[in-house]
Amino acid sequence: MENKKDDKKSKAQEKFSNQIKNKTARKIQAKEEDAMNLWSSFRTMGMIGWSIVIPTLLGVALGSWLDQSIKGSYSWTVMLLIIGLVVGCLNAWYWVNKEEERMKKEKKEPDKEAGNKKEDDKDE
Repeated sequence: MENKKDDKKSKAQEKFSNQIKNKTARKIQAKEEDAMNLWSSFRTMGMIGWSIVIPTLLGVALGSWLDQSIKGSYSWTVMLLIIGLVVGCLNAWYWVNKEEERMKKEKKEPDKEAGNKKEDDKDE
């Protein structure tokens, strides 16, 4: 009879121990993610900025060269500046959407794992 009580105690202790380990692991992961989110935000702002600036500057450089090479009534610099800006903005928009999809996917994966752990706890 004491064996059954000891088994129940050891299973309960093991379950409690696993719950504590899981909570501790989640807290540590949350702290690490907070630090990574700050750097990730800086990286994202930099990528968005450069994805707009580079095509715009390339458009200005090409337009300036065309204005000097081809004499005409149109300002190639202004036209290519606007085209470069539009291309840069579309590029940034595409990149931000891609990052957002990746973040949503990463956020859903831990939720699925947590759901599986809850089901495993019910089985015990």
